[in-house]
Amino acid sequence: MAMHLTIDNSLPHDWAHATLIGRAWLPAPVAGPAVVLIREGRVLDITARFATVSDLLEQEDPVSVLSQAPGTDLGSIEALLANSGEQRDAGQPSLLAPIDLQVIKAAGVTFAASMIERVIEEKAAGDAGQAERIRALVHEVIGDNLRNLQPGSPEAMRLKQVLIDQGMWSQYLEVGIGPDAEIFTKAPVLSAVGSGSAVGVHPGSHWNNPEPEVVLVVNSCGRIQGATLGNDVNLRDFEGRSALLLGKAKDNNASCALGPFIRLFDGSFDLDTVRGCEVGLRVEGLDGYVLQGRSAMAQISRDPQDLAGQALNANHQYPDGFVLFLGTLFAPTDDRDQPGQGFTHKPGDRVSIHSPALGGLHNRVSTSDQAPPWQFGVGALMRNLAKRGYL
Repeated sequence: MAMHLTIDNSLPHDWAHATLIGRAWLPAPVAGPAVVLIREGRVLDITARFATVSDLLEQEDPVSVLSQAPGTDLGSIEALLANSGEQRDAGQPSLLAPIDLQVIKAAGVTFAASMIERVIEEKAAGDAGQAERIRALVHEVIGDNLRNLQPGSPEAMRLKQVLIDQGMWSQYLEVGIGPDAEIFTKAPVLSAVGSGSAVGVHPGSHWNNPEPEVVLVVNSCGRIQGATLGNDVNLRDFEGRSALLLGKAKDNNASCALGPFIRLFDGSFDLDTVRGCEVGLRVEGLDGYVLQGRSAMAQISRDPQDLAGQALNANHQYPDGFVLFLGTLFAPTDDRDQPGQGFTHKPGDRVSIHSPALGGLHNRVSTSDQAPPWQFGVGALMRNLAKRGYL
């Protein structure tokens, strides 16, 4: 079944009151990207005012600026979404990932409670009694609620020593409950795909999964201006072979999806809303397989503001801003084919990530060598904007 994008499956539940910005590809003779604003159900091209999304987010109060910004009407939001699924008219605008010059960063191992439980189960090697003994030691150190564990706190450091004593320590636990977060570069600038586009899984991978995440949008000053949804496509077998293969496990053609729009912080949406977001995931295979899951931001171990601060600070700057995947609580373990083999993607899977406050991100799974190649980089963007008189 073809994938169709609609208001109901793509926009926030209160989209009529949300400040939504993004990018759309405009057909010839422009043949280039536009920065767009959704206003009263219409898609406005505001590129003449802000050549890039990065430029817009450098404003101290982008929402106030946008309230007065003129724009060229590109049509209805329904039409843009309808032309951004799998059946596209090349002569009409279609969705792109909603960022451009921002660096694409990600935070790993940010849900310590679930991570510790998985490590306990792994180290117990299937022995429920041994797992319970280890769990009792953990609870003796920090109490009954692992969700209250704050990375880097004295309680976390005592837990670290308990796990070391049990032979359970690892580099993943270090970034999970230690003082320093794991922050890595997920993908190059301009390489992300938008809603409705194919996502790519390396053809050499036999164990992989989607990672449904909330993604912060941060300007060069470290101000969090809004959020969007992301799929941090992950190769579990590559990363499992060696932590040094993280780059290969994370960064492949079309392996990063973002969208559908950035929701800017305003009177109806702020960082506290992000802290309370729930993110749903649904995978539908051509074989009839269905996988569903949820991830609650309320269970994150590191506050989003702290993660943004660990990404940008006096030691590391991003002159064009950055986006930051916040991690996920969800790790699919249900068997898809053979017992004990767990979940992995198959070509043709439809992946839908949804949150009421941010809308829905929808992509069909391909392999990274079969997904459309990434060809429009920073140089192409600069040449295109200059040709159109925006630089």
